[in-house]
Amino acid sequence: MTAPTRWRALRDAVAERPTLNLAYRIAVGVLGVAVLALGILAIPYPGPGWLIVFAGLGILATEFVWAHRALHWTRGRYRRVMDWYSARGVVVRGLAAFATAAIVVATLWLLGTFGMIGGWIGVEWEPLRSPVFQ
Repeated sequence: MTAPTRWRALRDAVAERPTLNLAYRIAVGVLGVAVLALGILAIPYPGPGWLIVFAGLGILATEFVWAHRALHWTRGRYRRVMDWYSARGVVVRGLAAFATAAIVVATLWLLGTFGMIGGWIGVEWEPLRSPVFQ
């Protein structure tokens, strides 16, 4: 018996028990939403933000039809935007890289990272301090 066949048999056994099925669906929903939220937060930063979004939608899509549709819709839009972006010149891609870097630096500053690191090395320069976490 292959792994997908075993998984399907296990899932069918869970589905036969209403309380267990509800608990399973709730667990999948909570896990999927947590992964999706993490992915959405990671989108503006360098790294696998969109991959995490697709993983969260994929987890949700195992149990929810709306998530399956949202996954396919989002993947299609993502491909279109990436095709458009890839066709742009160096100037547009450079501006996008600059905007990404600016978002990362602004977030690190707002979270107090620069002030914290400055404190570690003995630099107490006021502009390094976050206006949010004083």
